Amino acid sequence: MKNKMNECTNWVLERFPMSKLWNEHMAQYYAPKNFNFWYFFGSLALLVLVNQFVTGILLTMNYKPDAKLAFDSVEYIMRDVNWGWLIRYMHSTGASAFFIVIYLHMFRGMIYGSYKRPRELIWIFGMLLFVCLMAEAFMGYLLPWGQMSYWGAQVIISLFSAIPVIGDELSLWIRGDYVISDATLNRFFAFHVIAVPLALLILVFLHIIALHEVGSNNPDGIEIKESKDPWGHPVDGIPFHPYYTVKDIVGVGVFLIFFATVIFYMPELGGYFLEHANFIPADPLATPEHIAPLWYFTPFYAILRAIPDKFAGVIAMGGAIVVLFLLPWLDRCKVKSIRYRGGIFKKALLLFVISFIALGYLGMQPATPGYTMMARIFTAIYFGFFLLMPIYTHWEKTKPIPKRVTEEPDVEEQYAAIVEAFDEMTIKEPLKTSWGATAFPVTPNKSGIIHVTTRLLKKLKASLD
Repeated sequence: MKNKMNECTNWVLERFPMSKLWNEHMAQYYAPKNFNFWYFFGSLALLVLVNQFVTGILLTMNYKPDAKLAFDSVEYIMRDVNWGWLIRYMHSTGASAFFIVIYLHMFRGMIYGSYKRPRELIWIFGMLLFVCLMAEAFMGYLLPWGQMSYWGAQVIISLFSAIPVIGDELSLWIRGDYVISDATLNRFFAFHVIAVPLALLILVFLHIIALHEVGSNNPDGIEIKESKDPWGHPVDGIPFHPYYTVKDIVGVGVFLIFFATVIFYMPELGGYFLEHANFIPADPLATPEHIAPLWYFTPFYAILRAIPDKFAGVIAMGGAIVVLFLLPWLDRCKVKSIRYRGGIFKKALLLFVISFIALGYLGMQPATPGYTMMARIFTAIYFGFFLLMPIYTHWEKTKPIPKRVTEEPDVEEQYAAIVEAFDEMTIKEPLKTSWGATAFPVTPNKSGIIHVTTRLLKKLKASLD
């Protein structure tokens, strides 16, 4: 039996380069040895993508892409299909988790310069993935045929009509009708289940191939391929498997704890992951009081609403995404990693993060004059980060870059530091209980908290200098 299995394996390997693929992209792919926790999010994005595909396939087995039956089919999945509620919540929570992971993955690329030469194409493929993911989420958002899904799609599709000359025809083609109807639902179902997932798979493949061609970046922004041992291996690299596959399992375990907590205890997350209005069937005759997209679209929605003119707002919203594609050419600094960049870039990046979070919050709120003015201010900060980047990155003062990558503290050292800080911030006083045992109740230590906070603030200030 064993000989037969070996013969079958050899027969496959002679006709398909399975061993070659495994070695090139896993066992013999050398990654920098100083990866930190920011590098978990790439593998987590792949994990969530698999979750979305599997749960999506299971949902389509019972979903009806029909305007009269769609909402009821979702309720049928939730109530009558075995484990249907779990599958639905895994899919809906997975959508938000996907954007959380992707936003953190993009932020890691920005702080460590993973978009700079020679990784421009990796960044472009990643941004195309982001755009496809937004399209996938938007089209899937309509499928439950709830009240907010219906009216949110109505508002977003109507924006295409602001495009000169072709706008009206384009929005009519997207809807398939003059209003959101059964034709729209069928089109979005086809794109959500077939067309966009195929594009996502192709782009993920291209993204990984491009990454493995030029090699991974690292927190120091140093090219490890420039220093090799006599065998041709990077001296500051280690094989991705088994070292980082094992390390990623730790990240997956932590992620699954949070993921399962949301699914089982707060799947709606207060209306941020599943809006309350979406538990009401779509009614074309009753407009919700406040129409807003899900949280991961709200920064761009706030930019749209901040501009008084409809067409200019659409241009600004699109420009907020397009400008991300241009990041490799806007950044003129020769240093990649934020560790060795000047304080100007660090402060500018901090303002960008604040503006993005603030725009996300403002996009969820009603368009009052006060909120609109704040959205305009944060929109200016958002675009200022990118449009002024060629100036302040060209003149900023940078720190010397080491020739070899610096060592990252291992998990044991980080854990010991956390325990030491916790012990410093608390007081354990022995206390005799009524049954004679000795307990050690923990109380806050004000002076210890002040000392730990002061150290953290000094480290933060040093990193910005």
